[in-house]
Amino acid sequence: MRASYIQEPIQWASEFRFFVPVQVRFSDTDMYGHLNNTYNFSYFEFARIEYFKHIGLMNDWLNPEGHTIPVVADLQCDYVKQVFFDEKLRIHVKSASVGTSSVDIHYHATNEKGDTLFTGRGTIVQISKKTGKGFPWSEEEKSLFLAN
Repeated sequence: MRASYIQEPIQWASEFRFFVPVQVRFSDTDMYGHLNNTYNFSYFEFARIEYFKHIGLMNDWLNPEGHTIPVVADLQCDYVKQVFFDEKLRIHVKSASVGTSSVDIHYHATNEKGDTLFTGRGTIVQISKKTGKGFPWSEEEKSLFLAN
């Protein structure tokens, strides 16, 4: 793994505790039969939302009367191996670091053998619905990220 956000690959990979299964659909592939490079980001989104639900943050954000929402500030993917139609993947998600109103999320996609297929990272910022500006995490929210 050559991504700049991965210092020690074995340690980095061992720190993931949450994953979602994904099976590569035919519509996710290109004319060569391998995963189109844009679908990795859809897989990240799916896994990120499931992770947020898992740690207990989505309910507040989905509440129409809530005051904050999460937005993606940046997102990157590093491709390691080709992925093909019908492969069964695991998209692992973890919080790498938590800022005042942001969180750096890391992703690790593996196949059934545990091989790394692609990795990624992205910054999610919690913003105020009213102002559109960053809204600080509560201490409880920070602890949810750090515990999972």
